[in-house]
Amino acid sequence: MTRINLLPWREIRRRQQDRRFLSGSIGAWVLMGLAVVYAWWHMTGLIDHQNNRNEYLQREIAKVEKDIKEINTIRAERERLIARMEVIQQLQGDRAEVVHVFDDLVRKLPKGVYFTALTKKNKAIVLSGFAQSNARISTLMRNLEASDWFARPNLDVINVTPQGGTRISKFTLKVRQSVIKKPKEGEAAPQADSRQPHSNAVEASADV
Repeated sequence: MTRINLLPWREIRRRQQDRRFLSGSIGAWVLMGLAVVYAWWHMTGLIDHQNNRNEYLQREIAKVEKDIKEINTIRAERERLIARMEVIQQLQGDRAEVVHVFDDLVRKLPKGVYFTALTKKNKAIVLSGFAQSNARISTLMRNLEASDWFARPNLDVINVTPQGGTRISKFTLKVRQSVIKKPKEGEAAPQADSRQPHSNAVEASADV
């Protein structure tokens, strides 16, 4: 037994172990490479899927934004049409009011007062003219205060100037047009003063 040589067997066993270790290492590297490739492929697929979802969401968001712009355009057009209709209705309503205002203005004009100019902005009216005396201007203001179509007369300017051997009062008067409530169904519309105008009222309306 002492003459048996074990070196070849040990050498063979060592080589086998080396081959097994090398095979295992190669297998581990191959498996690791496959895992890395699979992970890269899987992550690439997830990224592509997310990119597709993002593109889809962006397309849908663009559609929604376009719809919102169209809705805003339609809404703005609707508001413009409503505003235009309100203006038309207001003009139609003011058309009858203007007739009543001028008619009542002439009827409330006292004798000896003449209008030379009239300006109107919204409900504010500025009257300019001449009067034979300050008392006649006061009468005009009282008549306007008692009218259903005017309110808050305010004398802005009054100047006494000689003209034709007499002294006349040049005045500027501000007054507000009253808001006449629209009559309900079955009610009569508000009427202006039915009294006959003074003889100089027609002359005053012609001067206006």
